[in-house]
Amino acid sequence: MPANTSEVSPVPSLFSPVTLGKTELSNRIVMAPLTRVRAGSSGIPGELMVEYYRQRASAGMIITEGTYPDHASQGWVGAPGIATDEQAAGWQRVFEAVHAQGGHIFLQIMHAGRAAHPDTNGGRRVLAPSAIAIDGKTFTEKGEQPYPIPEAMTSAETQAALETFVAAARRAIEAGADGVEIHGANGYLLHQFLSPAANQRTDEYGGSPQNRARFVVEVVTAVAQAVGAERVGLRISPEISLADVFETDRDDVLATYGTLVDQLRPLGLAYLSVLHTEPGGELVQELRQRFDGKLLVNSGFLGGQTTREDAIQRIEADHADAVVVGRALIANPDLVERWRNGHPENEPRPELFYVPGAEGYTDYPFLQAD
Repeated sequence: MPANTSEVSPVPSLFSPVTLGKTELSNRIVMAPLTRVRAGSSGIPGELMVEYYRQRASAGMIITEGTYPDHASQGWVGAPGIATDEQAAGWQRVFEAVHAQGGHIFLQIMHAGRAAHPDTNGGRRVLAPSAIAIDGKTFTEKGEQPYPIPEAMTSAETQAALETFVAAARRAIEAGADGVEIHGANGYLLHQFLSPAANQRTDEYGGSPQNRARFVVEVVTAVAQAVGAERVGLRISPEISLADVFETDRDDVLATYGTLVDQLRPLGLAYLSVLHTEPGGELVQELRQRFDGKLLVNSGFLGGQTTREDAIQRIEADHADAVVVGRALIANPDLVERWRNGHPENEPRPELFYVPGAEGYTDYPFLQAD
């Protein structure tokens, strides 16, 4: 008998639609959460940030730069926050501008944990899973300073931190965000709990992989209950050693992150976003299977700039449901059109990534109309 070809699903394209939770993307190019330090000392998004995000609204979805949920958790100078009504109002203007262009946008909630500094967070305490400092320096309002030794969080302080994530998520949704991404990667607070190098606790949040995953599970679950799981994504970076969050034992990594995704699976989150140098490798794909939901992948700054060919291949090889792209979208606000039709691209200007002002931020040229 001839095969029933009507049951054969077509291979998705980078430029085909995909649904993440309640958000329907017109393409599978997702703008990465990119630190750009244009929010000034107030942490309130202004017109420059509104224009920056508006320009890039043709991406299937935008994930905002890391945004602090309370003042103590601010990790760097010029970071935006969503700790106050004024900051939320600034983000509301961003969300409205993106939506007016037909785009979608999730706000990333990022608690710096031990990567914070009193000279950045207004002299507030620096809290982390354990009292272990990052070996290195951070740029503060008073110049470069060594990272401080953080205070180990009490159980009550872990719950207070959880509540800041919940409050930030509620503010973001009320301001008009399509959803929120919980930052559990890149050496910040939630990643610090996951890693045995940063987490040497002996209570219910430390020791075994199950205990180290517990706080992240609690945070994501609480946020999902507050705003709806279909509006919540989680970003992780297993095996990525940033800010002294070392994860060098594959068995421990798989046990920790496997436990994490197993417990998150029943929630029905919008997506899981994984930063890893081998998005199609065994680790990422096992986590995808166990999560049993939509997967976003990003090799990021670790695997070199994501190219058009990389992104197309990841979708066509079924390594992911969407591809997270950073530097190419910094330099090309109309990247989707350029990649769809094979147009040349602007080159990023890294020396302008982290400076104030419009140069290197909103002045990258669009394609010229014929």
